[in-house]
Parts: sequence; structure tokens; C-alpha cells
Amino acid sequence: MVAVLAATSLTARAAGSALSQLDQQCLGCHSAKGLEKKLTNGEALSVYVDGAAFAKSIHSKIGCAVCHANTSFENHPPVKTKIDSIRDYSLAQTKVCETCHAPVFKLYEGSIHATLVREGYPNAPLCTDCHNPHAVMSKAAYDAATGAPCSKCHDPIFKAYAGSVHGKAALGCSNCHRAHDVSAATKGDQLKDTCLECHQDALAAHQTWLPNAAQHFETVSCPACHAPAAKRKVDLRLYDSVTKQRVAEKEGVPQFESRARAADAKGTGLDAMALRSLLRGFNREGADNETTLRGRLEVSTGVEAHQLMDKSQAIRDCAKCHQQGADAFQSVTVSIVGPDGRRVRYGAKPEVLNSVISVDSVGGFYAIGGTRIKLLDWLLALAVLGGIGVPLGHLTINWLVRRYAKKISGKEDS
Repeated sequence: MVAVLAATSLTARAAGSALSQLDQQCLGCHSAKGLEKKLTNGEALSVYVDGAAFAKSIHSKIGCAVCHANTSFENHPPVKTKIDSIRDYSLAQTKVCETCHAPVFKLYEGSIHATLVREGYPNAPLCTDCHNPHAVMSKAAYDAATGAPCSKCHDPIFKAYAGSVHGKAALGCSNCHRAHDVSAATKGDQLKDTCLECHQDALAAHQTWLPNAAQHFETVSCPACHAPAAKRKVDLRLYDSVTKQRVAEKEGVPQFESRARAADAKGTGLDAMALRSLLRGFNREGADNETTLRGRLEVSTGVEAHQLMDKSQAIRDCAKCHQQGADAFQSVTVSIVGPDGRRVRYGAKPEVLNSVISVDSVGGFYAIGGTRIKLLDWLLALAVLGGIGVPLGHLTINWLVRRYAKKISGKEDS
């Protein structure tokens, strides 16, 4: 034991004279590799600190005692301190981070990561999952080569991104997703708006060759064309046409999945009748809302969404989607915004896109001639003519009735 302490003491002094005498005393023990504390649940909490890394870290300026204020040489080692698990210890230390980093912590509290922590997900990232507190460098948590710390949880996505046009340009995850206030990827139009922050001339560039470019930007996600190897699908989002916002689940009262399952009695996916029934259920909640559907063409997975290629490889062939039986229209989901901002989806049958029963529901997504499905073109044309014909019919009948009444009145006067 004496030999170990002597060796670690030398290591502590080698860490640099910038460290205070108190910190060097701490490192006298904690720079011993393999130093651990046994916890209540049987886990072993590592209490090893790399002295050289700590000496270079931003935290070396404040020293050990600021973050470990409940520990002193009088009560150390605190053998009576009860720690139930590594996770519990990390949660407690997060509160310590907040004392110095309140503005950043406030951003984090509004993130999807913090939401998952509150929901009890055991692997949801805390401060110490992304920042080694004993080796943290100012604004240098992200490693472009390995994707750490993001790749610790999102390794398949990082590998896809690494081979993409963004990965080759060495853009970090936070360039698109932000560092601390990370939102759910499916929340609103955030990612599309993020794309346009860098690609500000994208719409104008597309308008030079793409018909209805603005409509495409509204109803087609960027990866749907710029990740050419991805599998595409249609997501029909519940949308309130009065408030002009996507419909969201009420906090603590999730209804979407139960209503969808009730409408889909056979459990084979929503057909047109079931979809209409689902919409009626939401529209019965009050006269102030009118729930409809807004469709969007997307890629199937988050991995595919990061496989963005150079614009020279993007899909430019209109027939890729605009043809009968196109693959993109064979996978359909209906979705609502969940309490944490992530979409909650339920499967639907492809025929909901071209059924006479649901044609009014997807009218905002589909334009006549849009998919070259002649049956759907005829159905939509009939629906339009029907919508025009009813008021015209009323006007014609009223005109004939008035004319007939005048004629009868003239005969009676004579």
C-alpha cells in the first residue's frame, strides 16, 4: 500500500504545479488506476482520476473541493456514504453541475435528453455521460473522428453520417442538432429549417428545374431526395386546420394509439374507413378544431436520414415517385405529436392514399397528376366537380324558381 501511495504521489506531482496542494493530495490516492468504490447494488464506481488530464482541464482552475464539497480529509474516505447505484450517483452530481452552469442546464432541461431522464429511461444522457468532469475542455467535448460522445448512444447513425457529405465536411452533430437543447428529430420543421440555414438558396436553385418546388419543400423531406439509397414512405400527420398546427397528445392523456387500435379492429393497419373513423374521433372533441391530414414524404429510419450525398447524386428523376405503384407510396403511417415532441405513429394501408372514402383527407398532400394514378386523378376531379356543382346547382334552381314565380305572378296580374 505504501508503495502504491508513493507512486501515485509522484504521479500527482507530475500532473503539474498548476494544481493546488489540496488537489495534489487528492490525486495522491485517486490517480491510482483501478481505484473503485463498491456500491449497494454490487456495482463498482470508479474513483480514478487521470491527474495529467485533470491538470489540463477547465475544472482544474476550481479544484476538487468545489464539486465535492461534502468531502473533506476529516470524513474521507466516506465509507459510510450510501450510494445505491452508479446512475443514482450521476443524477446527484448533475445537480452540482447546475450550480455553475445554470444557463446551459436550462437549455438541457428543455431537450429530448432531459425529457427521457424525467421519463425514467436508464440510459438517457446526463452531464457526465457527455463530459468527463475530470478532463473536460472548454467547448471541446465532441471528437470529430469518433463522434464521441454522441456515438456512444447513436453509433449506427454516426457511421451513416461519417460517410455522408456532411461527415466528409467534418461537420459536428451539434451543427444540426445543437449541443444541449437537443430536440426530437421529428419535432415540427426544425430540421428542415436547419437545412435552410446553411442552404439559403436551396428553394431558388430548385425552382430552376423542379415544378412546384415550394410544394415539394413543404411535403417532401430533404433526405427523401438527397439520400438516394434510402427507402421512402408517406407519413400522414394529424393537423388542426383551424389553429394551423399539428395535433399533439394531451399531457398524461394519450389517446391516439388506443383510438387507432379501436378503429383498426383487425390489427392489419388503418384502411380508409378506419382512417375516417379515427378523424371523426378527434373532431368530436369540440367545434373549435377540425382535424385533417397533411402528408409528407420521408425516409424510413434515422440512419437513412443521415446518409446524405452530394447534390450531384440526389434524385432528379420525377418518375421515381410520380408513377403508378411507386415504392415511396407503398409504406404509409398516420402520426400525432407525442408529449415529448416525438411522433407517435400507427401503420396504415397504402390504399388510403387513393381511396374515394379518404380522398378528401389527403387532398392537401396530393395534387391531380401528382402520382400519375389515373383512378385517383378521376376521383379527385369528380370531388372537385362535385364541390363546384353543388353550389352551382343551388344557384340554378333558385334562379329557375324565381323566374317561374315571376311568370306566374305576371299571368295572375293580367
